[in-house]
Amino acid sequence: MSKNTSDVSMNAIEFVTSPNNPDGKLRKKVLRGESVRAIHDHAYYWPHFTGIPTPADEDIMIFTLSKLTGHAGTRFGWAVIKDEAVYRRMLTYSDESCYGVSRDTQVRALKLLKVVLEGEGRELFTFGYKTMKDRWEKLSHALSFSKRFSIQDIAPVYCSFFQGIRDPSPAFAWFKCEGEEDKDCYTVLRDAGIIGRRGRRCEDVHPTDEILRAAI
Repeated sequence: MSKNTSDVSMNAIEFVTSPNNPDGKLRKKVLRGESVRAIHDHAYYWPHFTGIPTPADEDIMIFTLSKLTGHAGTRFGWAVIKDEAVYRRMLTYSDESCYGVSRDTQVRALKLLKVVLEGEGRELFTFGYKTMKDRWEKLSHALSFSKRFSIQDIAPVYCSFFQGIRDPSPAFAWFKCEGEEDKDCYTVLRDAGIIGRRGRRCEDVHPTDEILRAAI
């Protein structure tokens, strides 16, 4: 990463994962310059996972069904691109690298997207948000009685989709083992039947084994 982010002279492509995986924080590009292009990965930019401050409106954005509807096995994603020249180059690359999308995937994706659009495009997100929020509240309530474990603190935020302040509904919980005897949180929780990923696998977020990431 260039130390001078205000004026990068070399050709550079910055990938901006927002919300970030795995901490769920909204991110913005940091590099600036005539030769810089940013690709915004919006896999989790949906109102059932996070508050949507504004509609997505970046030059290059990529999305996927794997997080929108939970159908990762469908292997279907799409991009929204403003620059026609960039679009045509991406189309050429896609055609030459994967020879198109299988008919099975197309039919499955079409059905799923039709479901997403039901109820003026609000039913799935309302259901998903309520489900994720309920899970987070139950987990937070259970751990509020524990001095051995804790999870991240997430504040309510405004969401333009729901047009109001929304409570947290994250995709992941970061467990921290607070006890001095629990240096390996992964093993402690695994023995209790909770499977996750070690914190040190995400070194830029939690570089120790006292932290564990688990899907909610």
